[in-house]
Amino acid sequence: MTPEGSIVDGPKAWLQRLPSTDRLLQGAAAQVLVRAHGATLVTGEARALLAEARQCVLAGAVPPWLQSSDPLHALGDALAQRCAARLAPQLKRIVNLSGTVIHTNLGRAVLPDVAIEYVSAMMRAPLNLEYDLAAGARGDRDSIVEGLVCELTGAEAATVVNNNAAAVLLVLAALAREREVIVSRGEQVEIGGAFRMPDVMASAGARMVEVGTTNRTHLHDYARSITPATAMLLKVHTSNYAVQGFTSAVTEAELAPLARERGVALVSDLGSGALIDMTRLGLPKEPTPQEMLSAGCDVVTFSGDKLLGGPQAGLIVGRKDLIARIRSFPMKRAMRLSKLPLAALEATLRLYLQPELLTTHLPTLRWLTRAQDDIARTARSLREPLQLALAPRYTVSEAALISQIGSGSLPVETLPSAGLAIAPVQAGKKGTGTALEALTVALRGLPCPIIGRIADDQLLLDCRCLDDANEVLSQLPALQRALA
Repeated sequence: MTPEGSIVDGPKAWLQRLPSTDRLLQGAAAQVLVRAHGATLVTGEARALLAEARQCVLAGAVPPWLQSSDPLHALGDALAQRCAARLAPQLKRIVNLSGTVIHTNLGRAVLPDVAIEYVSAMMRAPLNLEYDLAAGARGDRDSIVEGLVCELTGAEAATVVNNNAAAVLLVLAALAREREVIVSRGEQVEIGGAFRMPDVMASAGARMVEVGTTNRTHLHDYARSITPATAMLLKVHTSNYAVQGFTSAVTEAELAPLARERGVALVSDLGSGALIDMTRLGLPKEPTPQEMLSAGCDVVTFSGDKLLGGPQAGLIVGRKDLIARIRSFPMKRAMRLSKLPLAALEATLRLYLQPELLTTHLPTLRWLTRAQDDIARTARSLREPLQLALAPRYTVSEAALISQIGSGSLPVETLPSAGLAIAPVQAGKKGTGTALEALTVALRGLPCPIIGRIADDQLLLDCRCLDDANEVLSQLPALQRALA
């Protein structure tokens, strides 16, 4: 019972307690919101709040604030919550304990500090994006990074677009539109979002000619398929899957003499974007643009936000005449990099001029090369506090884990790691699934969501990418409240 009505009084009594929009906006709480956010936003949220309240009452459900002894004050609090929710950003910083370092769903590579600082500085004022300071005339935005890219890869020329899928599409459209492109059947890849090489080929206006079989392709397969209509031999690095067993593939070095003899372009799509020999860091071998160009490729494409460790971008390097054709193709303008990722890419590429410092300054390479003992120490520092927070419903134990280098890139390559395994206490098969789901929901709902992975009826938290244990420890009180 409230001073002015009860639930049994029916909808009419409760509707009479609702203030008008004007009266709500004249309240002290609403006026504070108006000063902070402006009248447009607050008025819109006030109308929506009152409309929802009316619908609830007519449906037989009375909002808690309407049952308050001071509905106008309680309504002001509800309005403040609505405004805060309306203005809350959709993007959130994530604590990545999934065990996948280059995680497509979590934004792939994390930018180095120097890139973040450079982007912030460049975005605060006008900049020479397309202005040649030396000549005092219009410039080309590619010039911001072309020199660096060519120096690092040994290419004659380079251009950049907004991702590697765009790079492949642009190269095909610019060099092979209405002509044939020969590609091995074993390299008809599909990457995330059902992005398939045959579909890309069709979108670019090129005609795909498949050669070989799924597991074996030979040099003579390419040779006998070249016709006067052939524009390109395309090699696609299958970094997101592996065919094992009775296999055969033709390397770029083997294809290069054939391409030159027949007068067709040899293009290699590397995707993963390694700019250094990864084996020197104790990591699995990945082909580099330098190696592909040295092998005789005319054009090479690769990503900026995978092993390169920078922003999302597609880099195209190769022969000067072909890069000029690609750069001048009309589609290029629709795919160009904006000033923000271009600045981030430049700052990231500059780090490669100091290769000895890469594993210190580049987060992706730092995490990929992190020692297992160091990862285990981080896990150990979390185990007891996390156990206290989750008791008595869950047990927490240290565990030797396996990290994945990438989800969309190098998913079959793994690294030994360490972390925590969380299991429900005294739960049957069905109860275990329910308890783990409740825990993952609570972790995702934290101010800085924590993402792990479920395997073998446990929630695994891989600490490879956790630089600061306090990112987890500081959120344990909120986790306890969420699970209460």
